[in-house]
Amino acid sequence: MATIWRVLTRKKVLDEGSVEETRLSRVLNTYDLTALGVGSTLGVGVYVLAGHVAKDTAGPSVVLSFLIAAVASLFAGLCYAEFGARVPKAGSAYIYSYVCVGEFVAFVIGWNLILEYVIGSASVARGLSLYLDTLMNDTMQNAFIEIAPIDIPYFSKYFDFFACSISILLAVALAMGIKESSFVNNIVTVLNILVILFVVIAGSTKADIANWEVDPTKVINGTHVGKGGFFPFGVEGMIKGAATCFYGFIGFDCIATTGEEVNNPKRAIPISIMLSLLIIFLSYFGISTVVTLMLPYYEQNPDAPIPYAFEAVNWNTAKWIVSIGAIFGLCASLFGAMFPLPRVIYAMAEDSLVFRFLGHVHPRFQTPLVGTVLAGLLTGLMAALFELKQLVNMMSIGTLLAYTIVAASVLLLRYSEDKTIPAHESVETSDLLTYEDSDGIIGQIFNCGRRSQPTKLSEKIATVDLLVYCVMCICIGLCAIYLKEPISNGEVWAISLTSLAVFLAVVVIMSLVTQPTSRKELSFKVPAVPLIPALSILTNIYLMLMLDLHTWIRFAVWMAVGLPIYYFSHKPYTEAQNRAESISGDKKNGVSNGISRYYDNSAYQDTEKAPGYPSENSNNITSFSVYGFYGLPNSIRGLRNYDRLE
Repeated sequence: MATIWRVLTRKKVLDEGSVEETRLSRVLNTYDLTALGVGSTLGVGVYVLAGHVAKDTAGPSVVLSFLIAAVASLFAGLCYAEFGARVPKAGSAYIYSYVCVGEFVAFVIGWNLILEYVIGSASVARGLSLYLDTLMNDTMQNAFIEIAPIDIPYFSKYFDFFACSISILLAVALAMGIKESSFVNNIVTVLNILVILFVVIAGSTKADIANWEVDPTKVINGTHVGKGGFFPFGVEGMIKGAATCFYGFIGFDCIATTGEEVNNPKRAIPISIMLSLLIIFLSYFGISTVVTLMLPYYEQNPDAPIPYAFEAVNWNTAKWIVSIGAIFGLCASLFGAMFPLPRVIYAMAEDSLVFRFLGHVHPRFQTPLVGTVLAGLLTGLMAALFELKQLVNMMSIGTLLAYTIVAASVLLLRYSEDKTIPAHESVETSDLLTYEDSDGIIGQIFNCGRRSQPTKLSEKIATVDLLVYCVMCICIGLCAIYLKEPISNGEVWAISLTSLAVFLAVVVIMSLVTQPTSRKELSFKVPAVPLIPALSILTNIYLMLMLDLHTWIRFAVWMAVGLPIYYFSHKPYTEAQNRAESISGDKKNGVSNGISRYYDNSAYQDTEKAPGYPSENSNNITSFSVYGFYGLPNSIRGLRNYDRLE
């Protein structure tokens, strides 16, 4: 059991040299990343979401719902920005959790991100097909029903050749060169932004402030208008709308998957994440303001609010301009949805958490060829075989889970002990607390000794605080969702239970505030730690708990599919490690735990040799290959080209 636990919790250790190394081509810049984040997020949702939330959920206060959602998304964005500065590698939340939490959690995150990106890409491809088909009076649908009908429950009525083809063609374009594909995406995203600007400017000329001051007594009976005014469904409706609007900001995290294809990623990734979130918020805020001022909230068309609003004010030309803008938005969204998928597959294959052949990089194009082609095939089949509504309902918890882990990882690293032991020193360390440590535990909970630098004890206390806080967030979320009625009725037990969870959450946050933090210099750091990551964790856990039971069942089924892949792709490394168990070696920082766990990984190589290391021409080293793992020696003196997993 101890060996299994060690395997599941070991962490990837990356030094400054290995962080900069990559087999991919560094051709992207800050502008490319910003366009990628904006394009992947501002799909057709920007033309639909505002009217949908305004009609029955928030009314005109939808503009504040978007503001609240933007702040919540900013919390997650700040956490991703810090990790972009710390670990600029392909894989996004997968690699972040591998560095901070452990291997198995990293696999769970990466595996579910794969599902999320496949379904997300397929839903956009199917949506693009349906949108174009609507403009062509269902010409494609009628032809496909005649050519390839499908008469199977839970599947589409026909095989959508267009959605399948566009997915595969985009995958081929991505595989043949990221710079060229990114250039096209930049153009399409700019055109989408120009259409949004047109909607805001043109729509503002038809704005009427009276639509924010609706008197329910003057509205025709039977219309659902709530209390009227700016908050027709109360503040609760505005907050409920914010939970829906939050999903409109999901997509910026694709920027974090570009770490190995960006020039100066430690600067470009944080800046592009912040810029993209700002542009996304301004777009949603402007659209929601104009739409609710052009037309009363209760008259909104939830499926096509902007074209309907322009049609209602007799401006048909604007209606067609918006339709073209939606096509641009869908194209950019499809690119942004498909782009990160092969990068996550590539990163997991490099670490042998999925089959290593999936991480093959084309020598000429310097792109993850196999992962990209596989992503296109999976996306194309899903888009062709399922209806858009079914694909949307399949959306998993992958992104929210990734947001939670990234925020928690920021806290783990910020409160971790700085390890600065020189390479030539040899120091024995232990994870066990000594008697002297245990004497100071109570005092260290609130740092009564006013330590300024993290220690092993303060790091462990911060970790326990974080675990307790996450549990309390789950309790708070469950109380908010399932005890709403007893709390509103003033039942003492419900109020007491909720208050206890909130009190304990506040206490552990106060404990975290007092703990010493790492002084490591970074190009970007999350401000107001631990408050911002803590709020991000609370928001994401609450939204995960709001997902229906079927989503959690799909999560369990997908994990059941993934675990055998994890075992069989990882088995060669485990066997190789067992052969190396008896070989003692020096870690780069001079700290040894008595077990060396090295394997060759071309994405993360460390060429620095340990003291007494044989030369490259030495005959003391023999090597063999097991599914891409090399360098396991007969000599106990050293290894070349290894990674270290703690």
